[in-house]
Formats: sequence, structure tokens, C-alpha cells
Amino acid sequence: MASSSDATSSAGSTPEPSEVPESGSISESAEGSERRGRVRLRRAAVMAVPATAVAAGLMIMTAQGALGVQFAISGMPFTVTATELNGEGFAQYGGLDQMAEGSPNEGDTGGQVLVVVSAIKKATLTKLCQSVDLGGTNLLIRAGEGSQKVSAVNLTTDSTELSGDASFDNIEIGNDASTLDKSHSQGPKGVFSQQADTVRIANLRQTNYATTAAVFKLPGLKLSFSDKGC
Repeated sequence: MASSSDATSSAGSTPEPSEVPESGSISESAEGSERRGRVRLRRAAVMAVPATAVAAGLMIMTAQGALGVQFAISGMPFTVTATELNGEGFAQYGGLDQMAEGSPNEGDTGGQVLVVVSAIKKATLTKLCQSVDLGGTNLLIRAGEGSQKVSAVNLTTDSTELSGDASFDNIEIGNDASTLDKSHSQGPKGVFSQQADTVRIANLRQTNYATTAAVFKLPGLKLSFSDKGC
């Protein structure tokens, strides 16, 4: 392309041979610029779309704010137990987690796991145990076994199994998940849900695929390998 000084040169001046583009160079340059432009646009589009939207087509039922929509799960379940969980601001609804594409753990599920999302605004857990089977051995994490309890803010778990002795204060059952307002998370419109001011679960046991928390404090943390899980 000619510079601004070229454009303002006197009329009738003849460009030097080195300034004359070779045949086809203009179209090739234009095509290259167009290709680079398309690449830049694609990159910009990808960066502009949050991670939740990438899997939105496959996960219409996935709840907003749940861990499964924030990153691809490994597909390896882990067990969580506690002698007692106490929480303020409880919500629960259905969701769908997605594994990374081509994960060896996807089996015949297409990499999707149907889960129950439990969201607690503030939670404390006594004698927390978490274990994951690595095939022949278990990675074991323990915390909160002394006078200090494990505490979490905006705790979210994606579970396929949950058991214990539960009690709730001011529970509402059958809410539309998009209208939940007692915890930090909501689900999509039309999905069954429940919520309560408080929750207490004794002898808690969960099979989880994901857990997130804004703050997670684990006093007396101990990590080890063991023949047995929680």
C-alpha cells in the first residue's frame, strides 16, 4: 500500500520499479489480511463467550452458578463425609455436569452426569473426610477433627448420592429453581427445587463430582494415601 507521502506526491510522477507491486501481490495480501481478520474475530468470539455458554447446548438443564458449569469435571466421583453439617441459606435443584471432551471416564454417558446441586451460603462441618479412589489406593483428606470446624462460604456441591439425618427451618419445596433467593445460587426456569433458611445434617455422606466455595477453611488439614476411603 502507498504511504501518505506517496499520496501527496506531484501528479504524473512515476513510482520506482521497487514500488510497483508484483502481479497478484495485492490480492494475496488482501486474502491474507482477510484470513487473519477471520482468525482474530474467531478468537475474540471465543474469549467473549463465558465457559458456561460453551456447553449450554448440551446442558440446558444445568443450573447457573453450579460448579459443573464452571469447568469440565474429571468424571471421577469422590466421597465426602462429616459427623455434622450446619448451614445457613440452603438451596437444592437438579443439574447436569460435563466432562472434558474425549475423557476416558465418560463411558457411554457422552461425558454427562446428572447431579443434585446443593448450595449453602454459610456452612460448618465437623470431622470432614474426603476420599477419591485412584485405583488400588485412595487419596484421603481429613480436617476439622479438633476444636475448630471446617467452614465454607458459598459452598456448592454436585452430588449423585446424599444421605444423613436432616432437619430444616422454614423449608419451601417445589419452587421454580430460577426463583430461589435464600442461598447464593439459582437454577434454570422450570426446574424443581427446594430451599430453607437453615439446614442441619448429621452423619452426612455424599458421592460428589464437584465442589466449589468462595472461602473454604480446613483447620488441621491432613492429606495422605490409604487403602480405605471415607
